[in-house]
Amino acid sequence: MTALPPALEPTLNGIAYRPASLSFGPVVADIELAERVFTTALAPYRTPLAPLMQHLRHYRGKRLRPALVLLTAKAAGSITSAHHTLAAAVEMIHTATLVHDDVLDEAETRRHVRTVNAEWGNKISILLGDMLFSQAFTITSAVDVRACKFIGEATNRVCAGELRQVCERGNLHLSEADYFAIIDGKTAALTEVCGRLGALYSGAPESVAEQMATFGRNLGLAFQVADDLLDLTGDETKAGKTLGTDLEQQKMTLPLIHALNKLPERDAEELRDVLRSTDADKRSNVAAVLAETGSVIYARRRAEEFARVARTALECLPRSECRTILEHVTEWSIRREK
Repeated sequence: MTALPPALEPTLNGIAYRPASLSFGPVVADIELAERVFTTALAPYRTPLAPLMQHLRHYRGKRLRPALVLLTAKAAGSITSAHHTLAAAVEMIHTATLVHDDVLDEAETRRHVRTVNAEWGNKISILLGDMLFSQAFTITSAVDVRACKFIGEATNRVCAGELRQVCERGNLHLSEADYFAIIDGKTAALTEVCGRLGALYSGAPESVAEQMATFGRNLGLAFQVADDLLDLTGDETKAGKTLGTDLEQQKMTLPLIHALNKLPERDAEELRDVLRSTDADKRSNVAAVLAETGSVIYARRRAEEFARVARTALECLPRSECRTILEHVTEWSIRREK
């Protein structure tokens, strides 16, 4: 993976910070309670769909989104039983999007194991994702109408972002503004609602909930820009998932858009020809152009900008262990290798 020059190393309170992993210490017990809600909600399907239910465990990795709900709640006020349900619901929605994404990307590996579509096919994957979406709204309805509204709006934005990205496949003239509009839906909408729900149901004022929504949105944008870089420059062994799918599907991401805008028109057209090709060396050839145009560094800087806005939004919270962890999450989001 292309290394960052020292000037671009992320910092926390002015000190170079290289988070290797995430720790959610103060809310670990609450994450476990959210896990129970998740598991209990799917219990009726455990026997007839045992292999699928078992395989879903591989899709639930860092528990980032439920942790965001719970960390925000504890940092802004206090955790309630509603938070455990909401944390389970956002994890169900996230898992559903992963199952569907693997179909869209024709991915064969996720978190070092075969994807649902690789193992059981696209039809089962689509139906499984649909069931998870439906179950998420079922458990959210036990909280209140407001929670259903916020989660419904976020899910609509996620689906619209994904739909727009699919519609733009092969559009090698996609603008940077259009790219950000796509990821603002498909990724940032869910992290945004995590921050909002965490604060709202902790008893925090509306103004704090808005700031936590801003935190979540910008965290999601930073996360997705870093993820798109990972797809182009990452190590598949470390990432534990199929990489290079954006190139294969001709999905335009920020480094590619920047490179095309930096190159003279003739060179840009040559790069588009490379992107359209099925050359086995396409990924390495594109990586060379990205290095030449400074596009990897540019994308990293943009991710850092979003992470910085996310950290600033946290300043409305009192100092606490949970706030510090949320600050660390913004750094981890742009430094991770998987």
